[in-house]
Amino acid sequence: MNIRPLQDRIIVKRIEAEEKTASGIIIPDTAKEKPMEGNVMAVGPGKALDNGNTIVPTVKAGDKVLFSKYAGTEVKIDGQEYIIMREDDILGVIEG
Repeated sequence: MNIRPLQDRIIVKRIEAEEKTASGIIIPDTAKEKPMEGNVMAVGPGKALDNGNTIVPTVKAGDKVLFSKYAGTEVKIDGQEYIIMREDDILGVIEG
């Protein structure tokens, strides 16, 4: 990937939704909702404050995160779909 996020922006690759439910029912494409989980691919250096200090992001590349439904901007880079969002749009890091 040849893109470097700026400030407190984060590049996330959405985790693919399940094709079937736990009981084996196949979900058609028209009924699928976009998942709100993804893997952090790249993180910017942090948000610059008015006093010159920088707030370093708390997430790092490789983290699995949960983000808000309408977070960020979807972009296509090298044929892959990513979301560029601010750290504020991330609701939490999924551990385990």
